[in-house]
Amino acid sequence: MQRYWFGDITDDGECRPLSRDPEELIERCRSLEPDMKTFVPFSPEKVIGCSGYTTREEYTGVLRKVCISLAREKITEYYSAGDLELIQMVRMLNELDHVINLLVERGMEWYIVRNPDFSRKYKNMNQKKVIGMMRRQKRTGLSSIAAEIDALSDKRTRLMKEISARAADVAPNCSEIVGGLVAARLISSAGGLRELAFLPASAIQVTGAESALFTHLKGGTPSPKHGIIFQHRRVHNADRAVRGKVARVVAGKLGIAARIDYFRGEVDPEFLEKAQERIDFVFAGGEVE
Repeated sequence: MQRYWFGDITDDGECRPLSRDPEELIERCRSLEPDMKTFVPFSPEKVIGCSGYTTREEYTGVLRKVCISLAREKITEYYSAGDLELIQMVRMLNELDHVINLLVERGMEWYIVRNPDFSRKYKNMNQKKVIGMMRRQKRTGLSSIAAEIDALSDKRTRLMKEISARAADVAPNCSEIVGGLVAARLISSAGGLRELAFLPASAIQVTGAESALFTHLKGGTPSPKHGIIFQHRRVHNADRAVRGKVARVVAGKLGIAARIDYFRGEVDPEFLEKAQERIDFVFAGGEVE
């Protein structure tokens, strides 16, 4: 027997139509799992005769309602996934970083024009001091620009906290291992939690270092040992001799954590404890198995 959205067709060709209520037909479509190897398509004319519709227009009208309703459900389901909002939040953070850095750079060039003897000191100053100096340029446009940069920096800080909190909900195990912000950046770079969960550990390790990886493949430069995960304290604080090993172990544990987050969506304390112990062991100079 073949099952269709409008009803069933028995092996001897008997038609058993369902109700013509769109809601029932939508529910029917949700339950269909056809085997495409044995599926036999029906022409609209045969469907009309079988299902009780009197005209092709009536048949296509009902089919259109069913398809639109199912598409709307799928779109709603897709956009309700927590990692999609997280990706947009990370992209906004990246744009804020870009804008703030660009404004600070342009502002300092303006400041140096007003204070030429300062140019040698500029490169060694942190951003907060730079903005503070710009704000002290009273009765100039530079001061007001610096105030706007300060406001953007505050918004960036708040957004970082929101991203970390959101990542803890979407990917609790990944967030426990590398922190919410790093986990969110990895999910964003991979294209989603599902995509991150299916990446091999070697790809997770260099995610975010694509430029260096392509340069290595094309020009024979040394291969990158880490990408975004370099922001994790155990990676960037590790001795150079073991940094690659630490990055590899962190990436491996992140791959497992991402799968737990995607398929189970809950914290696994036992896994996290063993993962942290392993990362700490390699960080201290232990050998990778």
